[in-house]
Amino acid sequence: MGPYLITILLMSLGLGTTIVLSSHHWMLAWMGLEINALAMIPLIAQKSHPRPVEAATKYFLTQAAAAMVILFAAIMNSWTTGEWSTDFTIQPLPMTILSLGLAMKIGLAPMHFWMPEVMQGMNLTTGLILATWQKLAPFALLIQIVPNDSKILMPLGLLSILAGGWAGLNQTQLRKILAYSSIAHMGWVSIIITFSQPLATLTLLMYFITTASAFLLFNMMKATNIGSLATCWSKAPIATALSPMLMLSLGGLPPFSGFMPKLLIIDELTKQQLGVLATLAVLFTLFTMYFYLRIAYSLSLTLSPNNLSGTTPWRFTNKLPTLPLAIAATLSITLLPLSPTLIALTSS
Repeated sequence: MGPYLITILLMSLGLGTTIVLSSHHWMLAWMGLEINALAMIPLIAQKSHPRPVEAATKYFLTQAAAAMVILFAAIMNSWTTGEWSTDFTIQPLPMTILSLGLAMKIGLAPMHFWMPEVMQGMNLTTGLILATWQKLAPFALLIQIVPNDSKILMPLGLLSILAGGWAGLNQTQLRKILAYSSIAHMGWVSIIITFSQPLATLTLLMYFITTASAFLLFNMMKATNIGSLATCWSKAPIATALSPMLMLSLGGLPPFSGFMPKLLIIDELTKQQLGVLATLAVLFTLFTMYFYLRIAYSLSLTLSPNNLSGTTPWRFTNKLPTLPLAIAATLSITLLPLSPTLIALTSS
């Protein structure tokens, strides 16, 4: 795929997200979601191989089904209220159907089965776009439609945390592990979005930063499965030494940045008299911590059985840009002391 075509597709992704973020009409928001999905399909199938084509087909079918559900809910709400504006109060039944359609868009359980299969069929760069940028438009719509008394997203979020951790335990493919990690993190966002939208925004922002560092690290190492991580020390010793901290931050352990949103979410759920929900969410997160620690162990404490007879790979010039990884890794590790500032920025 040529650079001009990739540029057009990336601009289409930006255009679709911008339309959704700036729209006040459900038909216009639906069009933005469709532009996003249609621009993503050629990026997934950019290699002439059956696996990317299969992933693109699965992505198209699931996104088309989700778009149909969203459009049906918008038409039902318009038929009931006579309004197409996203600012207008949505009736309970269309709101529930809209929430389920948007949940399918971002990969919430139990509508999450498409995401690991699609992620496995694409390269890590496209996977980064799917795991981060493609969440923005559905998340913006969820913020607008979910009222304070809605309870539909809390069970979906708790189920996503459980499904993302449980299904990722026996995975060896890094792209599938990151897909299940995305499902679990979206569960945390869904749990708190009903009570505190600024906190949900902060959680999504921290997820973007920590996930970007993981994708960029694996892309620089050219690693696609856990077994290939044993040779990473010879390719980038410094990045390999920092990788356990990135994985622990992705899992939400202190004193790293990923601990911040989980602590604030637990505090908010406790204030809302939902201590049982907070306890279950923390317990289910232990499943995801297992495969994060497994990746960290493979990266930093496992050596390749083959001895290098020539020049070590880290001495060769790396053609990939390392500045994005350096920025994402630094933010993933050091943002916890800036928690009050970030909370103030997302609340304003």
